Amino acid sequence: VQLQASGGGLVQAGGSLRLSCEVSGRTGRSYGTGWFRQAPGKEREFVGVVSASGTTTYYADSVKGRFTISRDNTKNTVYLQMNSLKPEDTAVYYCALSLAYSSGRVYPIHPHQYNYWGQGTKFTVSS
Repeated sequence: VQLQASGGGLVQAGGSLRLSCEVSGRTGRSYGTGWFRQAPGKEREFVGVVSASGTTTYYADSVKGRFTISRDNTKNTVYLQMNSLKPEDTAVYYCALSLAYSSGRVYPIHPHQYNYWGQGTKFTVSS
């Protein structure tokens, strides 16, 4: 399984950005995909996760109502739509696949619960 994140860049506060994560292989469509972020000097932080089918999502409180995760399994791609961006959203964003989660409401929110990681994509929110 390979994951490839893209879509980073520079955005003004209050703006929007969409990140993409291409997940290769049939395995990618069978398990949940999460997004994490890591700001300089900070630990990797859970952002949200989507179930294998895309029908269930769960978000960290810090992004709830602003970020939306979706997936298009016909394109093997998971998206992170980010609105109302704040400077504190600045980070390297990673997508990751969890073999421990495909559906249901027990969500993997810790990095160790994920088995495959993309390389990360960075974006900066300017104030």
